Amino acid sequence: MPPAHPFDTSYLQAGEDGDKLKEECGVFGVTGVADASNFVALGLHALQHRGQEAGGIVSHDPEQGFQSARRFGYVRDNFTSQDVMQTLPGPLAIGHVRYSTAGSKGQTAIRDVQPFFGEFAMGGAAIAHNGNITNANALRRELIERGSIFQSSSDSECIIHLMARSLQRTIPERMEDALRRVEGAFSIVAMTRTKLIGVRDPLGVRPLVLGKIGEGWALSSETCALDIIGAEFIREIAPGEMVVITDKGVESQFPFRPQKPRFCIFEHVYFSRPDSILGGRSVYETREAIGRELAKEAPVEADLVCPVPDSGTPAAIGYSLQSGIPYAMGIIRNQYMGRTFIEPTEQIRNMGVRLKLNVNRALIRGKRVILVDDSVVRGTTSRKIKEMILDAGAKEVHFRIASPPTAWPCFYGVDTPQREKLLAATMSEEEMRDHLQVDSLKFISLDGLYRAVGEAKGRNSDQPQYCDACFSGEYPVIPSDQVEEGFQMKAAE
Repeated sequence: MPPAHPFDTSYLQAGEDGDKLKEECGVFGVTGVADASNFVALGLHALQHRGQEAGGIVSHDPEQGFQSARRFGYVRDNFTSQDVMQTLPGPLAIGHVRYSTAGSKGQTAIRDVQPFFGEFAMGGAAIAHNGNITNANALRRELIERGSIFQSSSDSECIIHLMARSLQRTIPERMEDALRRVEGAFSIVAMTRTKLIGVRDPLGVRPLVLGKIGEGWALSSETCALDIIGAEFIREIAPGEMVVITDKGVESQFPFRPQKPRFCIFEHVYFSRPDSILGGRSVYETREAIGRELAKEAPVEADLVCPVPDSGTPAAIGYSLQSGIPYAMGIIRNQYMGRTFIEPTEQIRNMGVRLKLNVNRALIRGKRVILVDDSVVRGTTSRKIKEMILDAGAKEVHFRIASPPTAWPCFYGVDTPQREKLLAATMSEEEMRDHLQVDSLKFISLDGLYRAVGEAKGRNSDQPQYCDACFSGEYPVIPSDQVEEGFQMKAAE
């Protein structure tokens, strides 16, 4: 299947890796409301930024049993049709939107689209997983040797097979048993005939929140998806917590060995929507604070502060407020990109960034411009944007990046290029400045990022408060599958 945005610069360089890190998945579940699948479709729509390749919904109705629908493409194109939604009846449903990071990346088969469903002796269960299992290859080999037959290339399917082999009596107990074998990151929304289940891994790398809607309940990757269905945000599911929700309410337990949490710091920088709440903090306000910190660390004389839309906008506002340099929309984003409307020939591919972004020439001409973006991954988009700004007559171009250099791949549920394709893995900041051919390039420091997310003393190097492996190379869970395949971990200092 072609990418959802054929003109997105992520896919322009005739390679399989993009120029933005992509969150793998979003998960959502609802119980205790009529036509729960309609609420799930709305929730997935709000989580579309977390996965645009495909989506799926499983529902349960006491009379009709389990029903499922899995489709490629956007939620709005698949789960707004009455014909489809009528096939998903019942008061209990879960859903999933995905990018492919594990499995056949960019060549997803419909069998890889979640939620996955399994029929057990005590009844059926469906599971939707956000994250990545770092020992999936070893688990898959073991399970296949013992007779398991896999239907998909997804690491998440290992959980269903581990549950099937468990000797525990109930499905929640089997899930606990299975997840104790799993390494890596997982936020899971699952369902049986009568239960909605939510689980986070002991480090709490990926997000999961609980909401209340009328007499029912909702689980979601982000709070913004609770807003869209009119649900009240109750709390985050704690790292290492499992909640089992029935018509009697919410039961909570902690089945895993306690560990110091390591939430993904990049959720604050980019992945989560700015209207979500993470760790009791507004994502928008955190990103504005990142911009303020960046202005303190990397000031420069200029006439305008311009965001690279849309992900750089809150940080650019913060940079402007702190520096006193006027904020301006120097780059305008085409809000109606959608799917391709003409065959993407080589000539059209070369227009890629211009189809998505256009420079506000009257504003930029003759100005010294600070461009604020959330990250630099491969640098291809940054170069094209810089060229557009200079073509429009800018006097100087200064890049300010609202995250530290991305020098290491993520193995916990984020679509990251191989390390050698990350600009910061092979170049210093000065070399990157020369490569991008800009007047200056500065990244926020790792300590500065930690201060912006609320850690006043910065990063605790002995016990980091967040997972920041993509910046530091310090992985809280050893990516054993990748190491087995030759990935070189950072040498101990």
